[in-house]
Amino acid sequence: MAEQENVALVQQAYAAFGRGDIAAVLQVFADDIEWVIPGPSDIPFNGTRRGKQAVGEWFGILGQNLDFQVFAPQEFIAQGDTVVVLVHSEGTIKRNSRKVMQDEAHVLTVRNGKVVRFQSFEDTAAVAAAWRGT
Repeated sequence: MAEQENVALVQQAYAAFGRGDIAAVLQVFADDIEWVIPGPSDIPFNGTRRGKQAVGEWFGILGQNLDFQVFAPQEFIAQGDTVVVLVHSEGTIKRNSRKVMQDEAHVLTVRNGKVVRFQSFEDTAAVAAAWRGT
């Protein structure tokens, strides 16, 4: 797939997430996608998940625990089968109403018209502090 097609595929997924259409997000993922969110294991939406079903469950866990006020992809950068998305997010941890604001980089790998890997690079210390109320 050409880089422009990879970017269009990833943009489609981010637009669907922005609409809250998780089913449409999952359609762009390979059945065996690897999903990596760094950070401490006491935060339920951190960790590595494998497979479309596990990632679908992750979106549910995220929604149960975090309320986004802002989730704004700023830029999509492609090279080969990699698409990097620079994102600004602002959210509230539901269990304690703590706010977390951060700029993130998401790195997605696209093969054969599907996203096969996602990894987020974010301020794990800020997320942990908000989660723990410290």
